[in-house]
Amino acid sequence: MTSKSIDREAPPQGALVIHPQRDGRDSARSSQARLDEAVGLALALDLEIRDAIIAPLRKRTPATLFGSGKVDEIGALCAQLDVDVAVVDDALTPVQQRNLEKAWQVKVMDRTGMILEIFARRARTREGILQVELARLSYERSRLVRTWTHLERQRGGFGVMGGPGETQIETDRRLLAEKIGKLKRELVEVRRTRNLQRGARQRHPFPAVALVGYTNAGKSTLFNRLTKADVMAADMLFATLDPTLRMLDLPDGRPAILSDTVGFISDLPHELVESFRATLEEVKEADVILHVRDIASEESEAEAEDVRTVLDRLGVDVEERNVIEVWNKADLLEPEDREQIAGDARRHHPPAVMVSAVSGEGCDTLLATIARLVDDAPPVSVKLTAADGAAMAWLYRHGRVLDRVDDEDGGARIAVRLNAQALGQFEQQFPKAELTPL
Repeated sequence: MTSKSIDREAPPQGALVIHPQRDGRDSARSSQARLDEAVGLALALDLEIRDAIIAPLRKRTPATLFGSGKVDEIGALCAQLDVDVAVVDDALTPVQQRNLEKAWQVKVMDRTGMILEIFARRARTREGILQVELARLSYERSRLVRTWTHLERQRGGFGVMGGPGETQIETDRRLLAEKIGKLKRELVEVRRTRNLQRGARQRHPFPAVALVGYTNAGKSTLFNRLTKADVMAADMLFATLDPTLRMLDLPDGRPAILSDTVGFISDLPHELVESFRATLEEVKEADVILHVRDIASEESEAEAEDVRTVLDRLGVDVEERNVIEVWNKADLLEPEDREQIAGDARRHHPPAVMVSAVSGEGCDTLLATIARLVDDAPPVSVKLTAADGAAMAWLYRHGRVLDRVDDEDGGARIAVRLNAQALGQFEQQFPKAELTPL
């Protein structure tokens, strides 16, 4: 039995989205918000949503997650709606997924499978593609068969590649182990190149600023606003996946490097966190982290807590780092709510910055806040002669010039902030320049 490639031209497959409402699980956010998010994930896979339901779950049934009565009820609904896919907004064990497919006679996808599939479609860089494949194989290894979730009732295949369907478990184990080993070896080489690139950037005296946030919080729109770039930004979950870096001009002309990272989400699959750990090193190495929040969302605080959880899993201690909370989408707030939320931002510790990435409101304040955090080096005074034009240009390019007094003989005395690394580079390249602390 051979697998089929994804037919992107075929009509969208009908789907039923089910959110299991477990006691105590949904205390941080409403069950309806979780269901809406699951619908968003399904739409990101081009599924046609025929219904979306909340299914109360008093206890987990090992074989099917739901009790027998609820399994029969959902099975009847699948038949009535003539759906092709049942999306369960929870993590299913391989046994549960297999048993539900037999009971409902449709393809069953769990939350982890959906997120992995979305990442597989959105990855563009070589590293991103390798990381997603590794995460998907790690997820599939526990299922022991090459059963890629490409919305086909027939199991089989990996990605869009053809191949055998269900085979002997021993053969599947060997094939998965070989593929995982090959991917890990390829990733070692790709990450070695990334580390060399990161090392080259670190030799430049530019501060690094990283954007993090819940998916669809507006990170890419803010990235485009601040850097005047054209990174894809859309009202959908995981609109961008691969990290993007651009130069950012801080007030007074000082440059910085701004990186846009993948959006986080609640219950982010463990396999993805581990596979993307190297990519998210951009966050760990940043001088300033911008935590972008959709302040117009009723779930903003719960989403922010999910982001903090993922950062903690990555080893990023937000209490020890320069973190600015950026309360985005201020343009969507009702007039009567704006004043109260603006007051909350001022009282937040440290103070949050309220912005609208769409209109540009608050972005100047955000840039000034970033500049204050990276300007921790004491200023120095540099005496230059008329012949030191190259040194003067270097200071303007790599430092933050605070003041300049020109001499009658064509020289100048410049007050400038340089971080320790930049100061060392300047003294090495221009040993004759006269430097005194201010």
